[in-house]
Amino acid sequence: MAGVDIIVIGSGMGGATLAAALAPTGRRILILERGGRLADCPEARDDLAIFARGHFRPKEEWLDGQDRPFNPGNYYYAGGNSKFFGAVFTRYRQADFTPVRHMGGTTPGWPISYAELEPFYQQAETFYQVRGQIGEDPTEPPHSGRYPHPPVPDEPAIADLRRRLAAVGLHPSSLPLGVDIDRWLAKGRTPWDAFPNTRGGKMDAETVGLTVALSHPNVTLRTGARATRLIADASGRITGVEVEGVEGRETLHAPLVVLAAGAVQSAALLLASADAARPGGLANRSGQVGRNFMNHNCSAVLALHPLRRNRSVYQKTFQINDFYEAGGPGGAPLGNIQLLGKISGPILAASSPLPGWAARWIAARSVDLYAMSEDLPNPESRVTLKDGQIRLDWKRSNWAAHEALVAKLKQALRRAGYPVVMSQPFDRRTPSHQCGTARMGADAGASVVDTFCRSHDHPNLYISDASVLPTSAAVNPALTIAALSLRAADHIRRTELSG
Repeated sequence: MAGVDIIVIGSGMGGATLAAALAPTGRRILILERGGRLADCPEARDDLAIFARGHFRPKEEWLDGQDRPFNPGNYYYAGGNSKFFGAVFTRYRQADFTPVRHMGGTTPGWPISYAELEPFYQQAETFYQVRGQIGEDPTEPPHSGRYPHPPVPDEPAIADLRRRLAAVGLHPSSLPLGVDIDRWLAKGRTPWDAFPNTRGGKMDAETVGLTVALSHPNVTLRTGARATRLIADASGRITGVEVEGVEGRETLHAPLVVLAAGAVQSAALLLASADAARPGGLANRSGQVGRNFMNHNCSAVLALHPLRRNRSVYQKTFQINDFYEAGGPGGAPLGNIQLLGKISGPILAASSPLPGWAARWIAARSVDLYAMSEDLPNPESRVTLKDGQIRLDWKRSNWAAHEALVAKLKQALRRAGYPVVMSQPFDRRTPSHQCGTARMGADAGASVVDTFCRSHDHPNLYISDASVLPTSAAVNPALTIAALSLRAADHIRRTELSG
């Protein structure tokens, strides 16, 4: 394809946001997406299809650290993983950008401050029409503006839970959500958390980012187009992108290339692009590509009272950050707590050994929460390739802090009037908020991209997804990915496209 100024590889939160931000420049932008558009279908609101039969999961296998195959929890559609996300748009806390001592070690901090990213957080909240409320959360960082919409309302059982937790000394605060709740429920009375967005309602990367980008005639989306290799010349400039699609294999060219395929796939593509001059892969002079893979430590926590039913439909409307910055031994941070989308009997039966009748009884009476703790960067936690297949060797860290967080939550729930509390950790095969494999840093010898997400090694290559995150923090990364993408786009406009 001739006449392209910018190629964006990947249409998830990073790629779609950056493309939308650059679209008004008039430069010709081609977005490559290996998957297709997610069509509406009965399975999109069918909990059995989603959770028991894995209807939307890819027919793909990666290897774990012991070379055992597993089916990853990644999705390949226009909009990327955001089509299935919980629509939580939380800012990292101010302290997350600095070195923090955890039970499992000390984080390295970021090469930029919260203040440098804050204006782009504000832009991202406006762009993704976030519903929220400032002033409820004691850990809330400074905001330069308000949320564009009020929070999604609690359902009666959740309002009761919020009151009960406040009564035992906690500070529940409204989750910042990208959900038009009336539009979502008009198409089906289900949660949105892990349910695909096929008819709108969730403010995902396709519904917002791609829609805005493609409203400009200079932007094109090509689906079914998988980038398999980047080509660099002797000077380090990226001169081509090899693509496999319905029309076969071809090489595309553009003066600027943005890689936004996700933390695992972006690292895999850079490693697969090794050449004689760069046998360790592209953008990898530091040896850091694929390293420092992070995944949040997560558990589902179910609390129930045998005599109280929970008739909530969506449930996911508040979070608790009382243990985010302290709560562990010596004041070490433990993590974030938020509500899950309402778990049904089929969902619980699909993820546990419970018989169907028991799963239905519990689900009808449970409130369902999500405990999330920070995973710390470790260079030996990494993505590599083995005979062309992705190998993900996740070295889980800081698990003691997560166990302490779950224990604190269980104790609070029992004090709040729930005599039965159960927990189940998420298994290692499900990449939850994967990040860190092309870390941002000021030192080219110890990082992959600079503070504006440009490759240290290739002057016309940017990486705009969760792979650049130096730390995982302990909140959902979608808003931070969007904010970094807006910041990168602003830099590109001022430095690459100003002539």
